[in-house]
Formats: sequence, C-alpha cells, structure tokens
Amino acid sequence: MIQQARPIAAFFASVHRHEGEARMIVPENDSRIETDTITIQGASGDIPVYVARPAGGTGAPGILVIHENKGVTSHIRDVVRRAAVEGFVAGAPDFLAPLGGTPDDESKGPEMTKRLDMGQTKADALAALAYVKGRDDCSGKIGCVGFCWGGALANQVAVNAPDLDAGVVFYGRSPAIEDVPKIKAKLLLHYGSLDENINAGMPGYEAALKAAGTDYRLHTYEGGQHAFHNDTNAERYHRQNAQLAWRRTIDFFKANLAG
Repeated sequence: MIQQARPIAAFFASVHRHEGEARMIVPENDSRIETDTITIQGASGDIPVYVARPAGGTGAPGILVIHENKGVTSHIRDVVRRAAVEGFVAGAPDFLAPLGGTPDDESKGPEMTKRLDMGQTKADALAALAYVKGRDDCSGKIGCVGFCWGGALANQVAVNAPDLDAGVVFYGRSPAIEDVPKIKAKLLLHYGSLDENINAGMPGYEAALKAAGTDYRLHTYEGGQHAFHNDTNAERYHRQNAQLAWRRTIDFFKANLAG
C-alpha cells in the first residue's frame, strides 16, 4: 500500500553539496516550481521521494526520475526541478534508503547500490511510480527516466509496469531479452558511442524491441561516454550531447504524456 506521509523537506538538506551544484540549471528556490520531500511505503520500508511540480499547477503529467548509482544527489534533484519547469510533476525516490539513504560522500554510492536487494528495489520503483501517477496534482499520465544504474532500473520498470506510458533510458543495461515483449510503453533510449560496456548489450535489445513491435527510438551520441548527461561529472560530461538528449527527452514526454 502506498502512503503519502509527512513532508520531510529537510531530509536531503544534509546531503553533500557536490561542487557541480554551482552549475544548477534550476535552483531550489525557483519561483516557477514548488519542491518537497515525501515519504512513501515501499517494499523495503520508508522511501523518501524528492518532488518538484509547477507552482500552483494541477493536472500535470508525472515523471519518475531514477537516480544513478550515487543516490539522489544534487544533480538528480536538479534534474527533477528541470522536469517541473517543463510542466511535469516529477519525483526521485532514494533507492538507497534501506541502507541509510544517499551518502554525504557520493563515492560510497556505487558500493551501496551493489548491496541492494534488486527484487525489493524493483518493487520500490513500482510503488514510487504509482505514487507519482496517483498524486492529486498529476493527470494520471506517467513517464519514467533513469540514468546509469537508474537507466537499467528504468528498463525494468518498463518491463514490469504495463501502465507506464513513456520510458526514457540514459545508458542503462538492457533487460533480459525474453522480458522485452512485456514492454507496453513507448521508449526513448540514449547511449554514448564510447560506452562500450553498456553498448555491448544493445544489438540484442534493439533486435528484441523490433521483434516485439515496440515503439522505440534509439540515439547514439558521438563522443559520449557513460554518464555524459551528468554536468557535475567533469570527466564524462558532454555538454552538446547532454543538452540534445535532454531536449529530446522533454519533447518525447510532452508528445506522449499529453491529454
């Protein structure tokens, strides 16, 4: 059962402020949006969800934002706010909550994600999707976007959520080929040309999508590494590719979550 519990806006206040926060695209106090942190009940217990929505708006489409393997960092919160500025109710659950939540030291996140029970994590993601979709200020149309580790989880959401309307994956591992026919949502897939490890699974995934008749678009970004969208990762960020991929993402959601 999903619960909208007490607002805990201070929950993420202690999260380490990455140096990239200075490059936030949409600041926390942007007058166009309202932000909050809500706790829902997931399969693994209480899950905080950072939420941003258009100020004073109702009936907006919803987007579930799934974080990288570092948790709900300043970058992910910024992504949530970027979506809200574009007219969406967006929420990012902290899937590291069962292990104490997003760490102050982001470098500890990857090791923490390896310790998660992925069966419970998938159930937490589906609970969070249902929460965003069921909010009073959401139209009931729902999308999902995930990055890196979260991109793989976004693929799993697409497999396991028949009511998902649109899914966007940034350089996430593909799901099991036999699960691809379960996908009902339209998909937009972003991958970097230099991300050889993740890209190795793409030919089989794309073949399965074609065989299943899935409505999908696949973009490969020349010169893009894994995590090319993360503007707080100086070693991997590719500004041109990131901006193009985000614009395509917003256009895709607007086209498929309207009405």
